[in-house]
Order: sequence, then C-alpha cells, then structure tokens
Amino acid sequence: MPLARIGDIVREAPAGVGAFNVIQLEHATAIVAGAEALGLPVVLQISENCVRYHGALEPIALACLAVARGAAVPVAVHLDHATGRALVEEAVELGVGSVMFDASALPDEENVAATADVAAWCHERGVWVEAELGEVGGKDGVHAPGARTKPHEAVDYVARTGVDALAVAVGTSHAMTTKDAVLDLALIAELRAAVPVSLVLHGSSGVPDDILREAVQHGMKKINIATHLNKAFTGAVRDYLAGDTKVVDSRKYLRAARDAVAREVTHLLGVLTG
Repeated sequence: MPLARIGDIVREAPAGVGAFNVIQLEHATAIVAGAEALGLPVVLQISENCVRYHGALEPIALACLAVARGAAVPVAVHLDHATGRALVEEAVELGVGSVMFDASALPDEENVAATADVAAWCHERGVWVEAELGEVGGKDGVHAPGARTKPHEAVDYVARTGVDALAVAVGTSHAMTTKDAVLDLALIAELRAAVPVSLVLHGSSGVPDDILREAVQHGMKKINIATHLNKAFTGAVRDYLAGDTKVVDSRKYLRAARDAVAREVTHLLGVLTG
C-alpha cells in the first residue's frame, strides 16, 4: 500500500486517529499489526528521544517507512517533538510526510517565528505540520494537570504560524504510568469550536478509556500514546523471562512483547473510533 499522509488520515477519519510512538522495530510492526486487526489507519511516530536512542534518525525512519509501505492499512510516519530544524529537514528528505515541530520551550514570539518558518518550509514540500503553544507538561515525568491552553491564544498562534494541527494542554501530562488524568472536556469543545485546525492530545497514556472516548467526541482528533505501550511491552518481557529463566533467544521474549503491544493498539483504536 502506498505510504499514507496524516493529513489524509485525519481528514477522512470519522473519529479519533491513533498515533503511537515507536522505539524499535518491534514497536512499529506491533502497531501496524494492531491496526490491521481492525482494518483502521494508524500513525507511527518517531520522537527526537527515539532518534537520540538510536544515535541517528535514518535507520529507524527507513525501517518505519518500510513497515508502513508494507501494511494492509493506511499508515503514516510522523516525526514527533522535534526541537531543531535540522532534524525536521532530515526527516522530510528521508520521506517522512509529517512533523511535530516543538518550539514550546521558547518565549512566545520566538516560538511563533521559528514555527512559522518551519511550517512554510514544510508546506512547500507537501509536509503536514503540528506544533505546540506553550508546554503541555510532563516531558520529564512531571505531572502538570493545571496547564491549560487559552482558546484565543490558540487561534492567534495557528493564524500566525500556519500549522496544520495544534497540541493543546487540557489536563494530560507526558510519561504518565497511571490512568488518572482529568481532562477539561468543556475546554476541548471550546477549542474545537474556535481553532480551525486539528487538535492533538499529547500524554494520552494517562487518560482512562472512557475519557479518551469523550475527548474524541468533544473534538480531539489525533491522539498520541507512548508510555502505555511501553508498559505493555516491558511487562510482557518481564513475564516471559520470569517464566523461562533459561531463554537466550531474544526473539522469543520480544515476540511476546510485540504481541502485547499489538493487542493494546487494537484495543485503543477501538476506544478512539467507538
């Protein structure tokens, strides 16, 4: 199947779009298998942290692109939380069709200027751009449930930067390992009514299934999930090794981890589209 684009997936999806972070090849193949089980499109995300882990973007990006092209469902490959323009440009040159440029740590005016510049460059090449106004919270594991995006600021930011999607702060936090985040559903609805581009929920691992479903119903479109899948992956490896203390073939416990992640992706896509 030809490589999909997030813009097309988001535009055609009647409900939420699942965007799952890849760490290694097993994650990519598991995410696609989970999506294929339901016949639904999915997004493979490669974060700047993932690039740092591998030591380079190209190996993991080319692997994800190959997995995406071989899938039986539409699969897009997305660069997540890139803080530097050089990484964005490299991703685009490799064939990645969308990027999340994260200038949220900069002062507001610098954020706008840098993001607008990257968005213009990407749009000239047909690349979809996501950005973030202010920090969603929790990139270092700190739970910041009080962070909120103001609708009028979001509207202004989108107008000045020209981005295609906006990550908003509505009560989630990155790297949560418990499902107890409290979302401001009224704010999501207000943002959806005001902002003319797709809304993105980061830190979705900490949101209970029923609230995730409500978030989509209130206007969230792209739902980013990473930590929840990492928990499933690591838990399956632990269980396998505990049950077979003599195993040395990594394919055996990595297959168990891959299967566990695939099951979670299938479940979560069902939640987002249910």
